[in-house]
Amino acid sequence: MSNQQTAKYTITVTLIMCLVASVLVAGSAVMLKPHQETNKALDFQKNVLKVAGMYQEGVSVEEQFAKIQVKVVDLETGKFTDAVADVTKFDQVASAKRPGMFVKLDPEDDIAKLITREKYAKVFLVNDDQGLSRVILPIRGKGLWSTMAGFIALDKELDG
Repeated sequence: MSNQQTAKYTITVTLIMCLVASVLVAGSAVMLKPHQETNKALDFQKNVLKVAGMYQEGVSVEEQFAKIQVKVVDLETGKFTDAVADVTKFDQVASAKRPGMFVKLDPEDDIAKLITREKYAKVFLVNDDQGLSRVILPIRGKGLWSTMAGFIALDKELDG
């Protein structure tokens, strides 16, 4: 019987192949993580720009997004706040799950069936030569299978 036809040889080769494949996949995931996060942020900014009607193909997304002012609003008071240290890294959906960063909603008032609501929300302000021209607000609610999220843009008269 040849050495290559034994069960031990087959199992050894299979284990080595699995180990090599898992190291390659894990290494790729770790190495590509910064690129994924950068692309996620760019996609988010691009979506805000599209809702604002400001997106221009061929122009850097970062350059276009620099014209938008990002602020955080305290949803209880409706006023801008500096309670969030880094506005660019603030994820309001994730904050709805962190202790002290959410409010439990009254079931009668919770028409979107969210159960909890974050205390703070990001808003995007678009200014032109005459001052504030648009406000972009994040929105979310329950869809057919999952929570849907998007943006709504209001012009300076606060209508769509």
